[in-house]
Amino acid sequence: MPELPEVEALAGFLRENAVGAVIGRIDIAALSVLKTFDPPIAELQGRDVTDAARFGKHLAIQAGDLWLITHLSRGGWLRWTDKPSAAPPKPGKGPLALRIHFFTPEGLTPAIDLTEAGTKKRLAVWVVHDPKEVPSIAKLGPDALGVTEPEFAEILGGTTARLKTSLVDQSLIAGIGNAYSDEILHVAKLSPFASSKSLDAHAVSVLYTAMRDVLTDAVSRSEGQDAARLKGEKRSGMRVHARTGLPCPVCGDPVREVSYAERSFQYCATCQTGGKILADRRMSRLLK
Repeated sequence: MPELPEVEALAGFLRENAVGAVIGRIDIAALSVLKTFDPPIAELQGRDVTDAARFGKHLAIQAGDLWLITHLSRGGWLRWTDKPSAAPPKPGKGPLALRIHFFTPEGLTPAIDLTEAGTKKRLAVWVVHDPKEVPSIAKLGPDALGVTEPEFAEILGGTTARLKTSLVDQSLIAGIGNAYSDEILHVAKLSPFASSKSLDAHAVSVLYTAMRDVLTDAVSRSEGQDAARLKGEKRSGMRVHARTGLPCPVCGDPVREVSYAERSFQYCATCQTGGKILADRRMSRLLK
């Protein structure tokens, strides 16, 4: 799933490449992707792209007084195409959900494709006058790169959730997902299962600094990358996430995994839990 650094980079890419262009034909390959009907998406056609922005993990394109906002969800991505096919895509064929054609001031005709891999289709698109009309944006907590340390401490002190859960709860802190929460907790040397409310002032400060450092480093590595390279850049910078069984870059012990529902997270027991192996529900069921 694209998180704050990747969505920030995609917004920057669109500001550089799409702002100033005129929106042309919009091809809808998956009708289910549209979550609004008024104003209609066709209302965007013929408008100049005036800005691109990020709201948490939402990517937004502004065209005058209208916004096209997307949440790429778990399997979604944005692809820039310099020479898109002139023929409209066939609905329901392949990963393409939506294509937006542009006319640039230089006379070029590129397009962006919103695609989604996998069978569970969760990619969403809204057309609104105000980004806060999108329910998931209206519920966002302060941005992870905008929240102050006192605000961060107050947020953690107001929930009994585990640290892992608090960091990915968009209503508490916006922009962090499964991957970067693993990285932040590893840098802070804190257990994913630790109680948010129980952290003392020093631990909160360490976690806040780790959050800022991990995200700003990822943003800086993502800046200037085209959309096609961002996924690889994200993977290359990971210390523990998606590295189960590989050596921890700090202590050399194997990275461990906890699986639950449709997801999993990774951590280093030596660095983060004092050597304690966290309960893995999937393995617990297999051992019964």
